[in-house]
Amino acid sequence: MLEVVTAAIESEDYRRAAQLIQQWQQQSPHDPWLKLCIGQYQEGRGQIEAATKTYRQILQKLSHPKVLAQARQAIERLNLRQAAQQEAARATAKAAPDSQELGLLLLNPVRGEARLTAAQGLAQVMQIDAYTARMQLPSKSWRVYRVSNMGELRYWTQALQTANTSAFCAKLADINRSQVFRVDFFRATEPEVKVVCQNPNDQTGTIAFNWSEVSQCIVGLLPIFEQVVDLGPWGKLQRKEKTQDYTHVLDLHLHQRQSILRLCDRTYQFQPGDPLSPLDQASDRVQAQTTTRLRWNTLSQFIQNQIACPIHSDFLPFAEGALEYIDLLPDFPTHLDLLRTQPSNWDAAFQLYSGLHFLRGQNCDS
Repeated sequence: MLEVVTAAIESEDYRRAAQLIQQWQQQSPHDPWLKLCIGQYQEGRGQIEAATKTYRQILQKLSHPKVLAQARQAIERLNLRQAAQQEAARATAKAAPDSQELGLLLLNPVRGEARLTAAQGLAQVMQIDAYTARMQLPSKSWRVYRVSNMGELRYWTQALQTANTSAFCAKLADINRSQVFRVDFFRATEPEVKVVCQNPNDQTGTIAFNWSEVSQCIVGLLPIFEQVVDLGPWGKLQRKEKTQDYTHVLDLHLHQRQSILRLCDRTYQFQPGDPLSPLDQASDRVQAQTTTRLRWNTLSQFIQNQIACPIHSDFLPFAEGALEYIDLLPDFPTHLDLLRTQPSNWDAAFQLYSGLHFLRGQNCDS
């Protein structure tokens, strides 16, 4: 049986080989040569992972010297084949015109039973242990995993996807390509929406649009830090940076216009005549008692009630993973004017988060 199965595999008659292997399994299921032929059959069909697994099982469970020797040779052969394929894939990725442009590699969130398979793939591709791979897999939002040139990132993305680990990469220039307009206030909300806003050059103008044009809504909380004096060890006073408050940011994506309208509770101008202000009919006394946070909540809720599109609000888990990589990126506009005492990577993280959603939403529409 060994000779006829081997002949069928060498002649690439895999249909006959499969039939013969099935007969062999019924006649002599414990024949050590049977297991080797199964691995050779899988290897011939291009089922590299399955073949490698079969050969490794032979090394672990069998003791036949000749079978073990051929299994070791097969594993070495597959390793060389895989290395050649990887090098070819890397060369192809590096040959792309934009291969030297800077980008980000991101892992998609994985939940439930799929996490085991995704972790195994991540461990295999990145050559890390399974426990570390499971810890690095996100469950709620994207996780920034690498910053490098696009040639390398496209190679890693393809390798991860082949290993059943969902990932994608994006150029930094594409993430920040859309125009971001900072909204000062709404001038009208019906029948046509009109906002007074500032463009990236700080020029003030008016944009008119319909609520139906809003393709995505991005909501985020950004911490505001302040220097405080606290008691340290042995009662000594020391200065620390602590989170004192949060600022609310809301982006409206207008994909057809390649634009983002950005609202921020710290810079939005709640004023008389604002069609979204709950204070128009209120007395001066009530106006004085109403806080900016209550006004913002009313504004945000009104906007979200008008739109019929995805609302993404998982910025926090994304930012927690992205903050450590932002220093590896060149400076880029965050389109936020929060009057911070010191620059914060949180502002850049929100720009990346919103820009990635804009880019991914655009790709889904195209």
